[in-house]
Amino acid sequence: MEIVLALLAGAGAIGAAWLVVSVRVVKQYERGVVFRFGRVRTEARRPGLAVLMPVADRLQKVNMQIITMPVPAQEGITRDNVTVRVDAVVYFRVIDPVRVAVDVQDYGAAIGQVAQTSLRSIIGKSELDDLLSDRERLNQGLELMIDSRPPTGASTSTGSRSRTSRCPSR
Repeated sequence: MEIVLALLAGAGAIGAAWLVVSVRVVKQYERGVVFRFGRVRTEARRPGLAVLMPVADRLQKVNMQIITMPVPAQEGITRDNVTVRVDAVVYFRVIDPVRVAVDVQDYGAAIGQVAQTSLRSIIGKSELDDLLSDRERLNQGLELMIDSRPPTGASTSTGSRSRTSRCPSR
C-alpha cells in the first residue's frame, strides 16, 4: 500500500511539473507564436491558456496593441532651401504576429528607422509654407511612405502626426 501511494505521489509530482512547464497564459492583447523545434507553427495562439509540448515548443508573445512611438526631431532642407527641424509621432499595431516574429528581429526599431527616413524625405520634398500650413497633407504623405516600405515583412498598420516645425530665427 505504501508503494502504491509513493508511486501515485511521484506521478502526481511529475504531472504537476509537466503542467507548470507546458501551460502558458496569452493575454487578451497578445498573440502567441509557437515554434516547435525551431519551426514556426502556422497559426498564432489566441488569448487564454496555451498548452505546449515541453522541450519541443517555445512560445513568443507578440503585443497587438497600438504602439505610440515618438520620432526624434529631424533636420532637413526644404525645396526652397530653408533649414527646418520637424518631429513627429508614429503609431502602429501589428496585423500578422507570425510574420513579425519570424521576419523582423525588432519591428519597433525597424518602424522607427523607416519613420525617421520618411520624415527627412518629406521635408526635402516640401516647401516651408507647406510644412507650416498644410500639416494634414504632410501627415498623409508620411503615413503613405511608411506603409509603402514595410520593414522586411512586418505587417503593420500605421498612422502619424507631425508635432512641431521649427525654423531658424534670423
